[in-house]
Amino acid sequence: MQDAMYTRLLTVAFAALLAAPVFAQQGQPNQQSGSTTSQQATVNDRRQDQQGRIANGVQSGQLTAGETKRLETREGNLNSEIHNDRSADGGKLTQQERNQVNRQQNNLSRSIYTDKHNAAQAHYGNNEVGQRRQNQQTRVANGIPNGSMTARETARTENREQGINRQVAADRSANGGRLTGQERGQINRQQNGASRQIYRQKHNGANAPK
Repeated sequence: MQDAMYTRLLTVAFAALLAAPVFAQQGQPNQQSGSTTSQQATVNDRRQDQQGRIANGVQSGQLTAGETKRLETREGNLNSEIHNDRSADGGKLTQQERNQVNRQQNNLSRSIYTDKHNAAQAHYGNNEVGQRRQNQQTRVANGIPNGSMTARETARTENREQGINRQVAADRSANGGRLTGQERGQINRQQNGASRQIYRQKHNGANAPK
């Protein structure tokens, strides 16, 4: 009787062993013919996550205008590459293309972390010029995660903000930390121009891919 029971146990175990690969295949998405939606979700989810991290860094001051410009320039280039690859392959990415995009996104993710945790910080100051700079950065930060500002639009805006910041720093350095009335007037005009640019880019027809 013990021999019969042992035989039955072996039979059940062997059957379960044979069935395991079948269940494993059913539980795994088909990588070759996997739906375009699932392919895009992986790339697009990471892209949106990284844009959210950049927006948080802009809002908190962990990312300077120059750092944001560099990150968003890379993001814009990667978005163009993904778009071109999908256009050439009927809306899909090949496995090789997905691997390449994944490596680039990994590199960009590391750069975001490094820039947010280095010594460079955005400092605005408790004055009219500083408050306007901070307000404009907040508007940029709000436009990044909701897609109203594309990566390239953000890079152009932050390039302009970086230029204003450098001029403010140079003027103050030349005048013992202060701005003359003429300098404040000039910076105010530049900030007005940057403000109009932010508004246009957030309300034009261009939106970040999702």
